[in-house]
Amino acid sequence: MSSMKKLIHSCHYAGSQFCNWVRPRAARLLRLCRDSISWLSRFLLFHVHPFWIQLGYYLAVSLAGYLVLKATARDGSELRHRDLDLFFTSVSATTASSMSTVEMEELSRAQLLVMIVLMLLSGEVFTSLLELQLLRLKLLKQSRLDEQADRRSGFVDCIELGIPSSAQKVDSNQHNEAKAVSVRNPNMSNKLKYDAATCLSQVVLGYILVFHVLGSGLITLYVYLDRDAKQVLERKGLRGDLFSLFTMVSTFASCGFVPLNEGMVAFRKSPGLLLILIPQVLAGNTLYAPCLHAALWALEKASAKRKELGDALRNGRDVGYFHLLGSVRCRYICLTALLFVTVQLVLFCGLEWRSGIMSGLTPYQKLVCSLFQVVNSRYAGESAFDLSMVSPAVLVLFLVMMYLPPYTSFAPEKYHQKVVLGRPTGNAAHHQSSTLGGYFTLSQISYLVICVVGVCITERRAMVDDPLNFSALNIAVEVISAYGNVGFTTGYSCERRPKAEGYCKDATYGFVGRWSKTGKLIIVAVMFFGKLSKFSKRGGQAWDLS
Repeated sequence: MSSMKKLIHSCHYAGSQFCNWVRPRAARLLRLCRDSISWLSRFLLFHVHPFWIQLGYYLAVSLAGYLVLKATARDGSELRHRDLDLFFTSVSATTASSMSTVEMEELSRAQLLVMIVLMLLSGEVFTSLLELQLLRLKLLKQSRLDEQADRRSGFVDCIELGIPSSAQKVDSNQHNEAKAVSVRNPNMSNKLKYDAATCLSQVVLGYILVFHVLGSGLITLYVYLDRDAKQVLERKGLRGDLFSLFTMVSTFASCGFVPLNEGMVAFRKSPGLLLILIPQVLAGNTLYAPCLHAALWALEKASAKRKELGDALRNGRDVGYFHLLGSVRCRYICLTALLFVTVQLVLFCGLEWRSGIMSGLTPYQKLVCSLFQVVNSRYAGESAFDLSMVSPAVLVLFLVMMYLPPYTSFAPEKYHQKVVLGRPTGNAAHHQSSTLGGYFTLSQISYLVICVVGVCITERRAMVDDPLNFSALNIAVEVISAYGNVGFTTGYSCERRPKAEGYCKDATYGFVGRWSKTGKLIIVAVMFFGKLSKFSKRGGQAWDLS
C-alpha cells in the first residue's frame, strides 16, 4: 500500500514538474504565435498590394475547390480522373465565370453543394464584404496608432501630470504607417472611417441575406406552383430546394451555372421564373452600387441609427469602399444600364423574333426570354437560347457588353472628369503615370487580343479541319466571355463538322471543353485576369495613337 502511495506521489511530482516546465514555454510559444500573426496581419494590411491579396485568395479557393470536387466525385465516375476539367470548373466557379468543360448533370449532389460554396465565395458583393472586413482591421489599427501618436504629441503635458514616459512610447514604424495612410483623407479621422466601414459591413451582410432568402423562397414557391418547371426538375431527378439554392446563389453571384445540362433553356416556357431571376442578376452586379445607395438612404430615413448610416452614405467612398458611389453617379449608371438593355433587346428581338431559336414560344414568352438573355450579357451568363444559332450581329453586340465594366456610365464631360473617373490630380496623377508599370503595362484589350491570338495558334489544326465550329468569332466570344466572367458560349455541334469522320457526341458544356489543354489553361488565365481587371484599368497609358 505504501509503495502504491509512493508511486502516486512520484507520478504527481513528475506531472507537476512537467507542467512547470511546459507552462512558461507554452506561454512563450503562444506569445510568439500572437506576435507573428499580428506582424503578418500588419504586413498584409499596410505593405502588400490588394492585387496580391485577392489573387492569393482566388488561387487558394480554386485549389481547395478542386481538391474537394475531386474527393466528392461519384465512385467510378470518369470525372474523378479528369483533373484539368475539375480544376477548370473550380476556377470557373471561383471567378464567377461559368465557363464549363463538364456537363452539370455529371456532378454529384455533394459536388453541387461544393459549387454553391465556391460561387458564394466568388460573388462581387460577398468579396466586397471581405474587403470591408480587411478595411475595418486596417482602420482599427490606424485609429489606435493615431491615439498613440496623440498621446506622444502631448508628452510634455503628460510629464507634468506625472504619467510615466514609458507609457507614451510608440513604435516609429507604426507611427509612420498611420501617418502615411491618414494623409489620404485629412478631413476624415480614422475613427469615423472605422465607424462608417462597420456600418457598411452590417448593411452589406443584410443585403446579401435578404436577397438570398427572398430569392430562394420565391424560386422554390414558383417551382412548386408551376407545372412546367416542376416537370423539368422531376424529369432530371433534381430536388426543388437544391435547385432553388443553387440557382439563387449562382445568379446573385453573376456566375451563371445552372444544375441542368440545358441551363435555363429548359425553362423557356416558365417566364415567371426568368422574371424572378432578372432582378437578382442586376442587384448582384451591374446595379449593386445604386441598390446599395438606395438601401442606405432608406435605412437612414427609417432607422434610429441615422448618424452612423448617414456617415456611411456620405463617407463610404472616402473609407475606400469602391461600390459606394454618389447619388448622381448612381443615376447615370441606372440610365446607362437601361440604355444598354433597351438597345440589346431591340436588336435581339428585331433579328431573332421569327428565327428558329424562338419556335414554340408565345409572344409573351419570347419577350421575357429575350429580356432575360440580354440582361445576362452583363454579367451572369445564363442563357435562354442556344447562342450558336444567334445572328453574328447580336454576338458582336454581346461581345461589347461583356467587355464593358459593370459601372460603365454615360455622363456630361465636366462631371465625368471630376467625379466619375475619380482619377488623382496633380502630383498623385503624375506619380501613378510615371511608374515603371504604368509605362510598360498594356491595355486590357491588348491582353485580350494576345489571348485570342494565342488560342488561335494552339487550336490552329482544329480551325483548319473544323472551320465552322472553330471560327475566329466563336473563339473571340469564348475569350471575351471568360474575361468578363460571363460564361456565354456558342458551344460545339457535331452537325457543323465538314467531314463526318470518327465518333462525335454532342455535349452541353461550353465550346472551351473541346479545346486542347493549352487552350483551356489560357482561358483559366483569362478568367483570373478578368476577375482582377479593376487593377489594370489604367494600363497602356504610354501608347499614343494620335
